[in-house]
Amino acid sequence: MAIDHARPGEAVDVRPLGEDVRGERSKALFKARDLEVVRLVLRKGEGLAPHKVPGDITIHCLEGALSVSADGREHPMRAGQLTYLQGDCMHGLLATEDASALVTIALPR
Repeated sequence: MAIDHARPGEAVDVRPLGEDVRGERSKALFKARDLEVVRLVLRKGEGLAPHKVPGDITIHCLEGALSVSADGREHPMRAGQLTYLQGDCMHGLLATEDASALVTIALPR
């Protein structure tokens, strides 16, 4: 089954989900040759195990709170904050509150 991605020029709503955050799931918004954008939705206590990807990453916390582990340190994030991680950086995420985030991944060629 194909994933429904946004088409070029199509507006995508990334406003905070509010009360709906508990019922939503993470989804890829679009994937282009050099870039992928994902709306990540995590309930309090959920997370992503430490991993790495080859491309640079940004994580923009849209709502709630996250803890990003990178380079052996914890980096707390609140709504409205953005962090950047270099490619191949081992990192993980933990939602310290129900949260959603916009994640961009630069895809190396």
